[in-house]
Amino acid sequence: MREALMMDDYPLSLTNVVRRAEQFSGHRRVAFRRPDGSVGQTTMGECIERSKRLATALSALGIGDGDAVATMLWNQPEHLELYFAVPCMTAVLHTLNPRLHRDELSFIVNDADDQAIVVDETLLPAFEAFHDARAFSHVIVVRQTDAALPDGYLDYEQLLDGAEPMQWPADDERRAAAICYTSGTTGRPKGVVYSHRSMVLHSLVAALPDVKSVSRRDTLLPVVPMFHANAWGMIYTAALIGTGLVLPGPKLDAVSVLDLLADERVTITAGVPTVWMAVLQALEAEPDRWDLSALDHLIVGGSAAPPSMLERFDRFGLTIIHAWGMTETSPLGSISRPGAELDDASEEERLRYRARQGTASPFVEIRARSDDGELIAWDDQEMGELEVRGPWVARAYHRGQGAEKFTDDGWFVTGDVVTIDAGGNLKICDRSKDLVKSGGEWISSVDLENLLMAHPAVAEAAVIAIPDDRWGERPLAAVVLRDGASAEPEELREHLAAEYAKWQLPDRFEFVDEIPRTATGKFKKTVLREMFVGAQQPTNA
Repeated sequence: MREALMMDDYPLSLTNVVRRAEQFSGHRRVAFRRPDGSVGQTTMGECIERSKRLATALSALGIGDGDAVATMLWNQPEHLELYFAVPCMTAVLHTLNPRLHRDELSFIVNDADDQAIVVDETLLPAFEAFHDARAFSHVIVVRQTDAALPDGYLDYEQLLDGAEPMQWPADDERRAAAICYTSGTTGRPKGVVYSHRSMVLHSLVAALPDVKSVSRRDTLLPVVPMFHANAWGMIYTAALIGTGLVLPGPKLDAVSVLDLLADERVTITAGVPTVWMAVLQALEAEPDRWDLSALDHLIVGGSAAPPSMLERFDRFGLTIIHAWGMTETSPLGSISRPGAELDDASEEERLRYRARQGTASPFVEIRARSDDGELIAWDDQEMGELEVRGPWVARAYHRGQGAEKFTDDGWFVTGDVVTIDAGGNLKICDRSKDLVKSGGEWISSVDLENLLMAHPAVAEAAVIAIPDDRWGERPLAAVVLRDGASAEPEELREHLAAEYAKWQLPDRFEFVDEIPRTATGKFKKTVLREMFVGAQQPTNA
C-alpha cells in the first residue's frame, strides 16, 4: 500500500487535549473548596490561560525539557493548572502523596530527580519534614493566608503575575508526561512514568459507555486525590470530553463530600471504599438531608468493595461501579458493568457480578498463572496471579527497579490472585502475599472480609494469615464494630459458616477500634501481623 494513503500521524498528546478543552469547553465550570472550607469557582478556560502563564514562569526559572516538577497539593485549581502546564511545556509532572512517611518522600523526590516543587501552604509542615533531603532549585507556595513565606520560597500567584501565556512547543506523544510512585507496601516505592500517548488513550477509553460513561453533560467530582495515580485519569478525561469539574480540597469527610455532591449536582464521582463507607453511614443516619438525584454513579476502586456496601447504596437509588487498577496501569485495568445477558437475572446474581472486578478495559489484555507457572483456565475455579499488558500499562519501573515484575514478552505481573470466568470477568481473591495457605489449601482473605462486613454489627474487617504449627497458616480476623453494636466471636463464626467450611473459618477474632491503612486507604496488613502474630490468643476468641 502506498504511503500516501495512510492516515495522518496525529500526535496523541496532552497538549492536544488541552487545546481541545480550550476551544470547545473553556466555558465549563470548575468549582472548588479551599482548605478553610470556603467554596469558589472558575472555568476550564481560565485554568488553561493561567497554566500557559505558569508554564512561562516555570521556564523562566530554568525548568526545561524532561525536568520533573513535584507537586504537594490537594484537589484544587492550582493543581489542575499544573496538570496542564507541566506536561505541555515538555516537563514531567510528579504528584507527591503528603500522607507518606518522610523517609519515603525523601527517597521519592531524589529518585525522581525533582527540580522544583509546588506546595500548598497548608502542607508546608509535611514538606518541611523532608525538604532537607533534596536540594530543590525552587520551592513555590500556593498561599492560603497572608503569612510570610520562609526565605527563598516563591509565591505562586506572584510568579503568574505579568507572565505571558506560553505557546505550547511541538507535540511528541511518546514523551514522558508524568511520574507517579507506587505505595511501597513491599520494598521501596517504585516510579511509573506515563507518556502523553498512554494518558490520552487512557482518558479516551475511560469515557466509553461501558467504562466510566462520561459525556459533556456530566459534572465530575474526583474524591480520589490528584496525587493518587493522577486522580485515576479523571482530570484529563474531563478536559478531553468537556465536562464540569468539582475539586473538593482536603476535606473528604462524609458530610463535606455529600454537601458537594448535592450542591454542585455532581453526576459522576470516584473514590476508595473507605470514603464511600463513611458516606453510606452518613446517608443512613440522615437519609433525607441531601438531594443526590443528579448522581448517576459512584466509581469505587483502590481495594475491593464488599457486596453489602453495593446493596446498601442501591437502597438510596445510587449505583456503585466497581473498578480495578494499579499505579502501573494508569490505573484503569478493568470495570464491572453488567451486560444485557444479566437483564433477566435475579438481583442477587446481578449483585454478585457487580461485586467482581469486571472485564478488562478495551486494549487491556489479561491472563493469570498458577503456582506451577501454567496459565489458568477461564473456569472461575482455578486461581492464579494476574498479568496484564496494554498501551497504558507500564513495561518497566523508573531506573529499572523491580524488573522481576515484568515478563520477557511484555506482561506486568500484578501480584493480585484472581479467578476468571468464561466471559473474562475477573474476581480478585487476594494479593499474593495476603492469601492464607492452611494445610496446603488456599483461603481468600478478601472473601472472608466481604462476608464479615455483611454482618449488621460489623463496620470493617480485615483477615490476615498467622503462623500455625500444625497447618502452616490460619486466618485471623480483625473486626471494627459499628457504633453501638456488639458481637461475639462465635456469632461471627456462625455467620461465616453459612458459606464457608469449618477449616476455612478464622480461629481468632480480634476487636479493634480501627484498621490501620496505607497512605492510599488500603488495609495495612503488615501492621496487623505485627500486632497479632505471636500475641496471646484472647480467652473470648
